[in-house]
Amino acid sequence: MSDYDAIVVGCGSMGSAALFHLASRGRRVLGLEQFDVPNDLGSSAGTNRIIRLAYAEDPRYVPLLRRAYTLWHELEHLADEQLLIQTGSIDAGREDGAIITGSKRSCREHDLPHEVLDAGMLRRRFPGYQLASDMIAIYQPQGGFLMSERCIVAHLNGALARGAEVHGRETVTGWEPIENDTRIRVCTDTGVYHARSLVVTAGPWTANLVPDLRPLAKPERQVLLWVQPLVPAHFHVSNFPVFYMEAEEGRFYGFPAYSVPGFKIGKYNHLRQQVQPETVDRVCQPQDEQVLREGIRRYFPDAAGPTLAMKVCMFTNTPDEYFIIDHHPSSRSVVVAGGFSGHGFKFSSVVGEILADLVLDGRTSVNIDLFRWDRPALRL
Repeated sequence: MSDYDAIVVGCGSMGSAALFHLASRGRRVLGLEQFDVPNDLGSSAGTNRIIRLAYAEDPRYVPLLRRAYTLWHELEHLADEQLLIQTGSIDAGREDGAIITGSKRSCREHDLPHEVLDAGMLRRRFPGYQLASDMIAIYQPQGGFLMSERCIVAHLNGALARGAEVHGRETVTGWEPIENDTRIRVCTDTGVYHARSLVVTAGPWTANLVPDLRPLAKPERQVLLWVQPLVPAHFHVSNFPVFYMEAEEGRFYGFPAYSVPGFKIGKYNHLRQQVQPETVDRVCQPQDEQVLREGIRRYFPDAAGPTLAMKVCMFTNTPDEYFIIDHHPSSRSVVVAGGFSGHGFKFSSVVGEILADLVLDGRTSVNIDLFRWDRPALRL
């Protein structure tokens, strides 16, 4: 059969969650993925992703995060697998910087338990950290990380168990509204399908399917580095909270050693290389390592051992770095989720729920005004 209640294009973090929530509500749903299911070519590869409540980006994200935590724990129960590892989280920077002021604001407005630590206090408590003397940290005990690749698998397995159909290695070549926009025709390199609704969650490839997004959601090359710590105990999962840090050299983020060997670090926006997803350079270069080792040498010297691994992924950035989650402006039968700007994975559990709401009800009880297509920052 080629007729569905909904078709989801892209089966990564957001698409797998949308498939799961739609199938959980008894809908006949098809997932289409141009690569393997799962794969490591999009934005979620690299073992894990940070989740934290003291959200420096904007306190309006915190209610979404609370719902995301609930849904992650529910998924863990269904999958019988630990997906969220709680380590605590560190937001670090100068006291008047954006990360510290934003983190404090979220903690204050949402009454989040937290501690303010100067550089010396942080070093004594978590000796893997060596901040500059003029930096401080916000410690929030509920922070941690998600096993990102396993989360996608758990959502996909849950969707399949609830009757979803998923096609890997099948590329969507086009879509169009039919029957006065009450249905959607989706064409691929192997078939034609029809559905009441279409959800486009194709990560860096989303703009290929929704050209109106091309100037609003631009892919960027990102690199992750794992190194062998010189003092392994300082970077054990029980002794090293995840971090997001604003320093002179830029914004770094990182993780304790877990699941795969080594301390993991990335630099937000890395080399600021806008790319096309089809041609992104996936070979890690010496300059990539140099940028990341600069942060290690200065702020995590006990981690400055040999390189173990490096990996390329992609951010897809909007002008204001807020997400796009909305109906397509010219078709209410199409819902688009994109532009997650390097900080979206932690929300994928709740984004999947929101997408199912928009497909089935045309609206959601969750306030998504931040993510509307027609917000001022996206008006070119």
